[in-house]
Amino acid sequence: MAAVQLAPAEVTEIEQLSRIRLELATLDQISDNEKSGFLKLVGRYIGGKSEGIQWEKIKPPTDEVVVPYDKLSSFSDDPARIKGLLDKLAVLKLNGGLGTTMGCTGPKSVIEVRNGLTFLDLIVKQIENLNHTYGSDVPLVLMNSFNTHDDTLKIVQRYNDSKLDVLTFNQSQYPRIVAEDLTPWPAKGKTDNAGWYPPGHGDVFPSLANSGKLDELIAKGKEYVFIANSDNLGATVDLKILNHLIENQNEYCMEVTPKTLADVKGGTLISYEDRVQLLEIAQVADEHVSEFKSITKFKIFNTNNMWVSLKAIKRLVEADALQMEIIPNPKEVDSVKVLQLETAAGAAIRFFDRAIGVNVPRSRFLPVKATSDLLLVQSDLYTVEDGAVVRSTARISPENPTIELGSEFKKVGDFLKRFKAIPSIISLDSLKVIGNVWFGKEIVLKGKVVIEAKKEEKLEIPDEVTIENKHVTAGPTYSDL
Repeated sequence: MAAVQLAPAEVTEIEQLSRIRLELATLDQISDNEKSGFLKLVGRYIGGKSEGIQWEKIKPPTDEVVVPYDKLSSFSDDPARIKGLLDKLAVLKLNGGLGTTMGCTGPKSVIEVRNGLTFLDLIVKQIENLNHTYGSDVPLVLMNSFNTHDDTLKIVQRYNDSKLDVLTFNQSQYPRIVAEDLTPWPAKGKTDNAGWYPPGHGDVFPSLANSGKLDELIAKGKEYVFIANSDNLGATVDLKILNHLIENQNEYCMEVTPKTLADVKGGTLISYEDRVQLLEIAQVADEHVSEFKSITKFKIFNTNNMWVSLKAIKRLVEADALQMEIIPNPKEVDSVKVLQLETAAGAAIRFFDRAIGVNVPRSRFLPVKATSDLLLVQSDLYTVEDGAVVRSTARISPENPTIELGSEFKKVGDFLKRFKAIPSIISLDSLKVIGNVWFGKEIVLKGKVVIEAKKEEKLEIPDEVTIENKHVTAGPTYSDL
């Protein structure tokens, strides 16, 4: 048999992967599964075998593909029936993120959200309430990263006496790649945490399997897992969605919600070659970006709330069939240009059978990404009921106020110091705060409000004032907007 002649580019690709494999072998901080997963990801990236989206083939999804929430299957509210549904469910929260963007150390999920309760406290209360009300056994599963693992293990000890099982596992730990030569950075001596990264939440599926937790949940009779970001306060268990999936044997469901101008960069669901698929802005050619951002053509976006069949995850992971699109994430760390290769869990939708979206109310998407979001959920706009954050019916507008806080409020500690109490914002349309501003107590904000401290001045808003449609400055007068 004649020898196969490889083109120079093919030789280079094979040589690169062979070199990376040898470099990985020297790293004992990660498992063989992690090395294998990383190598496959790098191999796909180097090979450049990504499936491009042909714009003309994109079709808007029908109501059969993206089901309106009010058209979901109806179900009996008999407690025994509800217990039967819940006993098939596990709740998995993506808990790998740190609170560094809000000036906190440790897992973001332990930031206090309201009334001294953290994200994790609220999640535990929600599931405890379900289990207590219906006599069910819904476990809470936390996917940590190497950044959050140790702290989370200490924190979950406080729930030892709670009425639910808390399971934890780690997502993969991959080496950052030095951009100039694609060498794993730890192989060059960068072995501290800065040399590694968690490869995005698309890793939830193989890591759940590799940890043994997938088989453990299936053995306990669990059929579906509800996956959501730990900082999305709207992501509570929804029996209507769970019932619909079980009745229709849908292996995957992505919750989407109507897009506003604030969500134009969010991924959306499309029909593509007779399958439902996630379309992200990174996949869109420059000439189509403005069309992608339109809220008239693409009317929904991905909340990252997902419901997935556990047996389907097992089948697809074992077949190595979850080849989600690779998201290259370039960074500069310690003055070195590095590359992180990541995947998103939402992109897995096209590999599952009978996958659907559900167009849910906006209330199921309430992420806390910045202190401006904290102001919303700590205000009188929301209350907490059995761990769920519930929006006040006293607000007439269906939209939440838009809030923009200056850099002085970026860190949680600074944010909290600047408020004696969070103002009333039930009737607020928008708030913009600029400069060194401090708030008293029992303040009411209405309409469009701008509060601006002049450079190097301190502006204190006194107790018990109402500010409506005003531009407040450090001077003695308020001018109407």
